[in-house]
Amino acid sequence: MVVVVAGTATAVILYANSAFVTGVGETLQQPVPFSHQHHVAELGIDCRYCHADVDRSAVAGLPPTSTCMSCHSQLWTNAQMLEPVRKSLERDEPLRWNRVHDLADYVYFNHAAHVNNGVGCESCHGRVDRMPLARQIQPLTMSWCLDCHRNPGPNLRPEQAITAMGFDAAAVDSHALLERYGIQVDRLSGCSVCHR
Repeated sequence: MVVVVAGTATAVILYANSAFVTGVGETLQQPVPFSHQHHVAELGIDCRYCHADVDRSAVAGLPPTSTCMSCHSQLWTNAQMLEPVRKSLERDEPLRWNRVHDLADYVYFNHAAHVNNGVGCESCHGRVDRMPLARQIQPLTMSWCLDCHRNPGPNLRPEQAITAMGFDAAAVDSHALLERYGIQVDRLSGCSVCHR
């Protein structure tokens, strides 16, 4: 009986943390095959050019079509893959992107709070500069979030490195960053921090 219970518990834990449930590694179909690799690594565009409100808003937000067209009204103007972007602008309707990082409704997450306290984009979103198509690389489970909340130091960066890809966390003093940002680790793991 003990073996059956232990086996069932193990199966449930493995299933709950599987890529099938968490979405890790999954590439979703999008209206436009947007390449972060091309825009970030090859063109050197900062995350905040498209995700302009990450440091002011609870949500990172997706760029309005006008942001895309600030370049694509001049570049690749007739590219077939950009037809949905041109139609979006013409019809004044936003593109309908499929959310890659989708937290449960019962989780409170504030992008600005994380960005303004030194958590780099790469900590949660991975090396988007190496992603032809965006995919989730972290499970976004409660245990994953709590691991960082209990020990945020390795994910902190100086302000000028928040959006940098390939940042070497070992090169900075995480204790100094905790102090600079005024982070009180003992206050980060209470239930109401993420569940309101």
